Amino acid sequence: MASLTLACFTLLISVIATTVTAFTVDLIHRDSPLSPFYDSSTTHFDRLRDSFLRSIARASRFTSASTSSPIESRVISSSGEYLMNVSVGTPPVEVLGIADTGSDLIWTQCKPCKQCFNQNPPLFDPSRSSTYKTLPCQSSSCSNLDQATCATAAESSNGQDTCQYSYRYGDRSYTRGSLALETFTLGSTAGHRVSLPKIVFGCGHENGGTFDESGSGLIGLGGGPLSFISQLSKSVNGGKFSYCLVPTAAKSDVASKISFGTAGIVSGAGAFSTPLVSKQPDTFYYLTLEAISVGEKKLLHKSQPNKAVAGSEGNIIIDSGTTLTLLPPGFHDDVVSALEAAINAERVSDPRGVLSLCFKSKKDDIGVPVITAHFSGGADVKLNALNTFARVEDDMVCFTMIPSDDVAIFGNLAQINFLVGYDLDERTVSFKPTDCTKHL
Repeated sequence: MASLTLACFTLLISVIATTVTAFTVDLIHRDSPLSPFYDSSTTHFDRLRDSFLRSIARASRFTSASTSSPIESRVISSSGEYLMNVSVGTPPVEVLGIADTGSDLIWTQCKPCKQCFNQNPPLFDPSRSSTYKTLPCQSSSCSNLDQATCATAAESSNGQDTCQYSYRYGDRSYTRGSLALETFTLGSTAGHRVSLPKIVFGCGHENGGTFDESGSGLIGLGGGPLSFISQLSKSVNGGKFSYCLVPTAAKSDVASKISFGTAGIVSGAGAFSTPLVSKQPDTFYYLTLEAISVGEKKLLHKSQPNKAVAGSEGNIIIDSGTTLTLLPPGFHDDVVSALEAAINAERVSDPRGVLSLCFKSKKDDIGVPVITAHFSGGADVKLNALNTFARVEDDMVCFTMIPSDDVAIFGNLAQINFLVGYDLDERTVSFKPTDCTKHL
């Protein structure tokens, strides 16, 4: 049964000047004993339930995330998002940010702080970094923000006009500050450090919302021009990255992995690809889900008209930061009906009212059929019980796909034990069945 890879990771990063075309870093599950956020006082079931609720809350970010104008590393999850622990500046200062495939902007809290959320790591002080440089209002990076304001030379602390960003998320969290260039450094599983100069990021002086005090900001891993991935493509052999998510059990001591550059290429026997669909906003990674098979019973996709991601192409977002998979209600009902007919076990209701299909059983094997997600281009992703059901109580297992009127998401439980590769140049997402506990 599924022990999840939650919606967040933390990326550990430090600085030296080096040229590199590929590197791999660890992804550490928030609730793994390897994580500094591991809470031994809560049960595995509690942590699992919390991640389900975060999935639902996170879905609102995909439908209402907006900007407005007054606007391989070590990854550990916190508060339902991935966290990246990065070193910023010269000399390097370690900061902890949410690693989010549903956002583009990279930002961290900075001194002087007009209004900031409480954080455990020290605030980044740009005045102490020799490589920090604000960006002018006329810069191309400033124009890549949906909306921005300009601080005149008289208003800016450095005596130059400065691009001011304002970014607001679907859960009403926000950040405002100066758009700037800085050196980011990543530590890799190979033992060396990777220096990435002139990364565009936001130095946030006003920040608030639902951020965890363990973190410092956000690392955008989306597909837009300001994201970490898009910027990395200029220096690390193209816009390629991949990850392999382990089935993180309560006592797991194995970390997931994320790879960049040539190390992020997914190929070879067993690999298959589906096209990335270009849609707006370009932050999200859209795929086309054509059907789902329950055993041998194939169910064609049903769209919901006038809803987000409802067209025949690009009708689902793949997201490593969402635990559950979300499907259009009618389509989800068809899948649930087929599963109920195929599984010989007593159906019960989820006492929390979150999951729609649950069975009473203390056995791990309740005869769950293979569920195949048929993506365009012939990419048939065969999902085992590990990917589709989770034990939520000692005597209850539940289906980890839920209905959603607003957005469809292929979540991270469904991606466990697959090497999942994103190629932003070829515009593909590739899957390769892999024992991620042995993936180096």
